[in-house]
Amino acid sequence: MAENVFIPCLEGIQHVKCEQGDMLTKPFLDLSKLILPILDKFGAAMMVVKSDISGNIARLESKYDSNPSRFKYLYSLVQDEVEIKTAKSSSSCTNGLLWLTRAMDFLVQLFHNLVDHQDWSMSQVCNDSYSKTLKKWHGWLASSSFMVAIKLAPDRKKFMEVLGHEGDIQGDMLKFCTNFSPILAQIHKFLASVGLDNMKAS
Repeated sequence: MAENVFIPCLEGIQHVKCEQGDMLTKPFLDLSKLILPILDKFGAAMMVVKSDISGNIARLESKYDSNPSRFKYLYSLVQDEVEIKTAKSSSSCTNGLLWLTRAMDFLVQLFHNLVDHQDWSMSQVCNDSYSKTLKKWHGWLASSSFMVAIKLAPDRKKFMEVLGHEGDIQGDMLKFCTNFSPILAQIHKFLASVGLDNMKAS
């Protein structure tokens, strides 16, 4: 029986910070990649989110690969762009990190809703998660596309079944939310400290 999809993510979270507490670029991006298979379980409903996350991971990874020792720490990708005044560009790594973090906020909220609201349908779970996270940053077009995609979400029972059967899925899901949320909050705090946490989609 395949392990449940949250087990590799829980393992990955443990490697995101170095002993001093600084966020490491490669482990953070590797963790983000581990979340992609979970999105596959949603089918067409999460294609837009998956494509967005994949694109932002690739952008950050490309910059990291250009100089792994210089960009060992996640925030160095942003600090580099702040210094040369390219951080606000739509193609910047800063923008990529911001939207990657926001997409993860959405997923954490979604998993929380699945655990906390056992009586909610999948569309209720998705809509509530979207309105609490991404919606305020999206323009009309992005918001409309998202609402259409959410309608394609699988039935809740079916979705929970495809997540895997090994161990305590709901417990692991909640543990993932609990452990990942502070990492996301820390990234937002850093981006806010350099005035870059409130960029909106055009």
